[in-house]
Amino acid sequence: MPIRIAVLTISDAGARGERADSSGDAIVAWIAAQGHVLAARALVPDEASGIGAAIAVWADGDVADLILTTGGTGLTSRDVTPEATRTVLHKEAPGIAEALRMSVYPRFHRAALSRGTAGVRGRSLVVNLPGSPGGVRDGLAVLEDLVEHAVDLIRGTKSGH
Repeated sequence: MPIRIAVLTISDAGARGERADSSGDAIVAWIAAQGHVLAARALVPDEASGIGAAIAVWADGDVADLILTTGGTGLTSRDVTPEATRTVLHKEAPGIAEALRMSVYPRFHRAALSRGTAGVRGRSLVVNLPGSPGGVRDGLAVLEDLVEHAVDLIRGTKSGH
């Protein structure tokens, strides 16, 4: 069964129309290649309230099984995606975020600087991906083996045992 996926890009420059959403585009291409469904897509500036609101609306409205964010996971003062995400999660899934960082770390040590998080709100899995197209592709490669089972567990269609 296809997974319904919402894509939230977090970028000040993108929100001002000064930068193309290449990371969001990479996620949309992956969704199509996997045979999943693009359920929603938005681009917001690096503001915690807008990030949290978009995630909550999609999760609470049962718009998506999986909500992928891209951007705002670094160390600059404007990078607030993990904090905004945590405020709306019902439970965290730290192993997913750790796997995203550590799978890339052996060949790209700066992956350790990404602060993305993952977790569940309602019946939706939420995962923060980095803001670069390369970081997105690396993260999606890790998620390919995880998302179907995770979504099944969250939706109650499979037992974890």
